Amino acid sequence: MRYRPLGSDPADPRLGRFIPDDWRHVERYPLAALSEADRPTRSPVVIGVNWYSAFDEPEQDKTSGEFFIAKSGVANLGRIRGGHCVCLEPGGTPDTDAWYAFYDQGREGACVGFGWSRCMSIFNGSEYAARWLWDAAKKRDEWPETNPGDDNGTSVRAAAEVLKESGHVLWNDSYAGDDWQAREKYVPEVKQGIKAFRWAKTVDDVHAVLANPRADELGAVPLLNSWGPGYPHRTYLPDEVLAKLIGEEGEIAVPTDR
Repeated sequence: MRYRPLGSDPADPRLGRFIPDDWRHVERYPLAALSEADRPTRSPVVIGVNWYSAFDEPEQDKTSGEFFIAKSGVANLGRIRGGHCVCLEPGGTPDTDAWYAFYDQGREGACVGFGWSRCMSIFNGSEYAARWLWDAAKKRDEWPETNPGDDNGTSVRAAAEVLKESGHVLWNDSYAGDDWQAREKYVPEVKQGIKAFRWAKTVDDVHAVLANPRADELGAVPLLNSWGPGYPHRTYLPDEVLAKLIGEEGEIAVPTDR
């Protein structure tokens, strides 16, 4: 499966987010179509975006003490290495150290399953079977070459549709070590999913949904990556860079009901 901006498969298998072949989801369900009173706040946001080489090594800012990627802005991003999906952390319900350790995708292209599952943990306070969601989204998406058992990625849209129609699978420690064939037998619960989702188109939309005072203060959004302890728990992405990523067919998913 080739990543469209590269014209080849990403060299890093962790970069498993693919760009949808059409943009019907964003056109039909924009966040802006909701009245301000109906828009969520202090809610996590799930993004699927191009991943640049400048994002690989976060740097700690001496003034704020926070970790940043691409702090110098869009001029020094390097090259696109593939596509990635991460959850953005809202205000009021911070991600936990336990989830930071739990949601480590390893070397698989499972980032969409992990990004959405991290979002659902922030919503519900439970841990979820991220690789099951990855499998289910690959069965749902538009690409016949993406299937459970392979290392291909999928789209943020496909996983959102699974969560809306089928729900999610609560994690059980007995699942540790299961392969894709064992995961085929998991039974999702609709109440563990989402009832609706929308798509943000601007950085202002994202900040309004997150309602994260620290993010507003820094002019950046906090990424919760799924690359384990080798990557900081939360890493800030400057608003200027997020705007560029949105403009490059970024999927910016906002769950609007549970």
